[in-house]
Amino acid sequence: MDENRQGFLFQCLRGAGQVFFMENALTGLLFLVAIAYASFAGGDWATTIGALVGLVVATLTARLLECDEASITSGLFGFNGILIGIAMPTFITASPELWFYVIVGAAMSTVVTAAMGATITKSWGIPGSTGPFVLTGWLLLAGAYAFGALDIASEQPKLVSDYVQGAEMIPSSVELVQIFFRNIGQVFLLGNEISGVIILVGILIASRPAGIAAVLGSLIAMIAAIVLRADPSSVSQGLFGFSAVLTAMAIGVVFLKTSPKVIAYALMATIVTVFLQGAYDVLMSPLGLPSFTAPYVLTLYLFIVPKKLLAPHPHKRVREHLVGKAADAPAK
Repeated sequence: MDENRQGFLFQCLRGAGQVFFMENALTGLLFLVAIAYASFAGGDWATTIGALVGLVVATLTARLLECDEASITSGLFGFNGILIGIAMPTFITASPELWFYVIVGAAMSTVVTAAMGATITKSWGIPGSTGPFVLTGWLLLAGAYAFGALDIASEQPKLVSDYVQGAEMIPSSVELVQIFFRNIGQVFLLGNEISGVIILVGILIASRPAGIAAVLGSLIAMIAAIVLRADPSSVSQGLFGFSAVLTAMAIGVVFLKTSPKVIAYALMATIVTVFLQGAYDVLMSPLGLPSFTAPYVLTLYLFIVPKKLLAPHPHKRVREHLVGKAADAPAK
């Protein structure tokens, strides 16, 4: 294997690892194994094929466009592509037209990643993270409704809570363990607890603090969703936890220096992510679109912006907002 090909291989593997912020080729390889296992268990290899196609196309596009070399080497142009590659076969029935859609969509994610890097990251220091995946994924899925060659196969999420109706009880201990690991697996859109275990092992290999943050994020999200009586079907599939897992890792370990205050800050952000998950599910359902990792992305952007100065903009005294004679009156 020549040096150029070996470099490209490691760039792709790091790209897979970067879905959970891990710049580690072995971790990325384990993530691919987790995706393959979910395909094997479900008897459908479209998501694994899509993951590989999306990862390779996104990374190759970055190289052809001569994007930032250090970012390419770190895998920062591959992780949005692999998510596009998994998402499209998850929500659209496999067909020759789908694979054309995946290839163009993965390349598009690289362009969006570069665009966000040149705008919000450069101007405000906000990482694009999975924002390019969310934007690209929404546009592609919305567009699929306009094309007869693409068949949307996803079901809309239920919004009525069976907990409120009394139809479901609190999950059993075995179910809680499954939910815990599915929360992690669903970052890759994998509703498989074994895949979640493999992914967590991959994270711990690269970073123990990040692994601990993932564990805590999953636990907090699961508890919050159950206490608030979220739709039990969605909770069971891990759909209320995956964005929260990313938030806990991003705020608590990756983008801010870990400290007691940052841990408390990350805790609040993780719970907020669960709230936003419910909000996005309601808002996106009429559009026929999944929320993807949008709850995490919005929480990240909001909580990262004030990282240097956790203080609001100074406000004028109420008297100074008044106009006319009231403004001229002396303060009491």
